[in-house]
Amino acid sequence: METIKVIIVEDDDLIRDGIANILDDQLGYQCSGSFPSGELMLENVKSINPRIILMDIGLPGINGIECLRQVKQNMQDVLVVMLTIFEDDERVFDSIIAGADGYLLKKDPAPKIIDALNDVLNGGAPMSNQIAKRVLDKFRPNLEEDETQILSKREKEILDHLAKGFTHKQIAENLFISPETVRGHLKNIYQKLHVHSKTEAVSKVFHYKKLR
Repeated sequence: METIKVIIVEDDDLIRDGIANILDDQLGYQCSGSFPSGELMLENVKSINPRIILMDIGLPGINGIECLRQVKQNMQDVLVVMLTIFEDDERVFDSIIAGADGYLLKKDPAPKIIDALNDVLNGGAPMSNQIAKRVLDKFRPNLEEDETQILSKREKEILDHLAKGFTHKQIAENLFISPETVRGHLKNIYQKLHVHSKTEAVSKVFHYKKLR
């Protein structure tokens, strides 16, 4: 049975040693390198030639994402599973772009870590449940309801003019209605959008435009 060589890159001594012990106790796996920094790992990774690297995202010095990029550029067959203590959206997605093969929380129990290694070796992309949910939420369409959709066609026209900086008089002239009618529509707009001023109403327009 082939022994899978694994490198651990983690600056917390207790976590690093704990994962190393898990690997050495598991038939078929061997901790072939244990490093507290990305710099040390990069100096030794080619001579060790591991199959898998378990790497902390938030390393001091060269962080885990930059180490990941360098490993993938020079050793494309190496599988890299990122370790994190928190579900950080930006770091997770930066890791995806850099080529990470999976993600685990450091608090995951030993059986879950071994299952993840087996998974990644079989072509899977293991993720802790919390991280998987973050990934899904990131790519799921924003379902926040656009409150401006409850406005009438005329109210939307007036709100659009407000957003473009037109005065009440200019709006009335452009839409061929009286200033009193404009004020009446504005009152309805404020009530429907639950705002109290032109500034708040316009802010909602720009907010929902960003979500589209």
